[in-house]
Amino acid sequence: MSAKLLIRDLTLRDGQQSQFATRMNQVQVDRVLGLFREAGFHAMEVWGGAVPDSVMRYLGEDPWTRLESIKAVIGDRSSLTALSRGRNLFGYNPYPDSVIEGFCRNAVQAGIGIMRIFDALNDVDNMRSSIRFVKDAGGRADCAVCYTVDPKFTLAARIRATVSGHPLPRKVFGVDYFVDKAVALQEAGADMISIKDMAGLVDPATAGLLIPALKKRLDIPIDMHTHCTPGFGVATCLMAMVNGCDMIDTVCLPFSGGPAAPAFEIVELFARKLGLETGVDAAVVTRINRELTEVRRELAEFDQFKLFPREFDLSRDNLPDDIDALFDSAVDAARGSKIDRLLDFCHRIEAWFNYPPPDEVVRVAQIPGGMYTNMLAQMKSANLSVHMKEVMQTVPSVRLAAGLPPLVTPTSQIVGVQAVMCVINRHKGVPVWSNPSSQFVNLVKGSYGRTPVPVDPDFRQMLAGVREETPWDTSGYKPQENPELPEFGGVRLAANSREELLLELFPNVAGPFLKGVRKAEFEAERRRLGEIESMANAGLFTAIGGNYLA
Repeated sequence: MSAKLLIRDLTLRDGQQSQFATRMNQVQVDRVLGLFREAGFHAMEVWGGAVPDSVMRYLGEDPWTRLESIKAVIGDRSSLTALSRGRNLFGYNPYPDSVIEGFCRNAVQAGIGIMRIFDALNDVDNMRSSIRFVKDAGGRADCAVCYTVDPKFTLAARIRATVSGHPLPRKVFGVDYFVDKAVALQEAGADMISIKDMAGLVDPATAGLLIPALKKRLDIPIDMHTHCTPGFGVATCLMAMVNGCDMIDTVCLPFSGGPAAPAFEIVELFARKLGLETGVDAAVVTRINRELTEVRRELAEFDQFKLFPREFDLSRDNLPDDIDALFDSAVDAARGSKIDRLLDFCHRIEAWFNYPPPDEVVRVAQIPGGMYTNMLAQMKSANLSVHMKEVMQTVPSVRLAAGLPPLVTPTSQIVGVQAVMCVINRHKGVPVWSNPSSQFVNLVKGSYGRTPVPVDPDFRQMLAGVREETPWDTSGYKPQENPELPEFGGVRLAANSREELLLELFPNVAGPFLKGVRKAEFEAERRRLGEIESMANAGLFTAIGGNYLA
């Protein structure tokens, strides 16, 4: 009997978020749900992340309806997965336990079987409430360790720092750091551990060290979640498989590559070479791909690459001999830890599937692709794009000043914005830390949790007005108002507990969205009453005991 490799499909959440800014509408999602049920993926990530915000903001749809609709079709065939940010859930500021409990309970009740919980600082304490509440509601807690790398400082920078009395830290983010975090999460109640690598920075050499180290210390399954942006994704997934990783995150071929995760098809071909059984129906996946290809064409305005992968039917097509040989060579290289050869073979496989080439900027800068593009957009809007190199050189020092947070959402945005502001200030001739963003101040203050390395107390005093780390205090938390709407008959803006949660978590987006829902309901009811009145006036009702019945 073949060994089992579990597959988590990311297509309907991370796949479309990475490639098309989360623009799949409900109709497009519905077109593939029946096929996904037939395919039989172990898990499907379908909610959380940018989905709740985007479906309200851009599509005018209800996030809870999105989740319940998927659950109604998929049933128990695949475990539905959502992504949340621990105590922050979806925003910047930490929430009290009452909000976290309500969110976790409602998410599980609406269909989520696995909640992938992460914290941008890898602060385990920020994840404990979500772990507890998800499990109390009957779900499984998938706890993610956010992968990051140490910033690159020049020798000159290290010398200057040492002379100034503030020497730069040596390596922080080694294998032991991530293993220790995973062990702490297992002790906190995690049912599984994900290596969350949104920037695609886990290279295959690191995967070859990290997975065995995790397997040695953990008693729960391990999942590899990575992206293809800098060109490591396929090789890293193969190395993880060779070293006994229990689950690999993939997307269906039309949504794969570039900023997204590796294709299921490529992982499946490697699995067959390794004698691993995924249990996914390849013929059904081909039918999914046909529909997703049409969806991608429909989303062309949001498609940054417009580079469609090669069509490939796993159930019928054979690889050309030279490409099949590349798969064999890649497996041999992975087993022998021949990293350069492994990357070469995998890049040639990716090229055959028509993937975008590796993003060298992201690989060298070692930052998420989204962070880079956001910084570039900010610089262009300020007519300072000529200084982009300077911004990139400033990121390591800004990150260090803030305690070396992993560059994942939302800390990647916080650090990126502050680096841009520092460069702008420098060229204005004012102190570089003038007018820091409120989010950066909160990060330095300690409001978002404990950073990987301590923030310099003098720097914290200068920026935040306190020397000691100051955790966020939720005792004075005030829920969002749920006002009456007199223009729509005096109903409340949020009609139930789930809509109240939307107001809490997405106040700027949910407010206008829910107002539109109430307006539509009010107008529909007014039309209904008008039709009844018209029918009565036309003599289409019979009077019985003074009451009118249709």
